[in-house]
Amino acid sequence: MASFKKHLIVVGDRILVRPLEGEERTASGLYVPPSAVSARSVQGGNVVAVGPGLPIPDPADVDAEPWKQRQEPHARYVPLQAREGDYALFMRNASVEITFEDTKYLIVPNSAVLVLVREEIELRDMDAPS
Repeated sequence: MASFKKHLIVVGDRILVRPLEGEERTASGLYVPPSAVSARSVQGGNVVAVGPGLPIPDPADVDAEPWKQRQEPHARYVPLQAREGDYALFMRNASVEITFEDTKYLIVPNSAVLVLVREEIELRDMDAPS
């Protein structure tokens, strides 16, 4: 018997975030001022998924000869800066809250993201002085 698995697919220039609740200082070291926390205007969370980006027109669509046969248009996008695993600080009032399989998520437009925190491994040369 076949089983079906559901997936959330983020579209356009949106980011799916798993929100972190009620901390003034985040685990990644960002300090959110009390005025922002009390007004709940700024919130943070971990990026779970990212949409393809900002759609841009195909240069072939701006043809000077509209009667010519055209190929099927291909979607083209400018990718977003956010990646899965980033910590995002964003404007709370621009987000939309959803619940998917008993987990709370926020869908955040790219324009509402204030800052991203990305952890990367920095490899040091063992011969270099510290």
